[in-house]
Amino acid sequence: MIDRVVQEQDREMLATIREQALEIPDAYPVKLQVLDLARHVVIAPDGKRYVLATFDDRRLGRGFVTAVYPQQNGYLTLYRLVIYEHSSHTPQEAIECHKELAKIIQQGKLTQFVKQAKAGQNGR
Repeated sequence: MIDRVVQEQDREMLATIREQALEIPDAYPVKLQVLDLARHVVIAPDGKRYVLATFDDRRLGRGFVTAVYPQQNGYLTLYRLVIYEHSSHTPQEAIECHKELAKIIQQGKLTQFVKQAKAGQNGR
């Protein structure tokens, strides 16, 4: 019984997040896919375009995932070439990560950020 109540509350919270479209200045919103919490096209200062997606991947045990994918020719998203991926425990944490990554991309610091993130993983 408690599990059902928790699942229902969880479903309602996710629906609320999806209904309130996340606005990121100078980023283009993209139609949400089924498990998405947020999805944007973010352009770096050098003109490179990236799809920034945050989605519910708990069914695979990965929590709420925020991922960055390159985009080619302004429309072709290269999903198999994940540039960066981060798992969060809550949808709120994932949305904050989404916002922060959008800023990093817009500032042209994505490559530096990814290198630092990988160095931190290797140092554990």
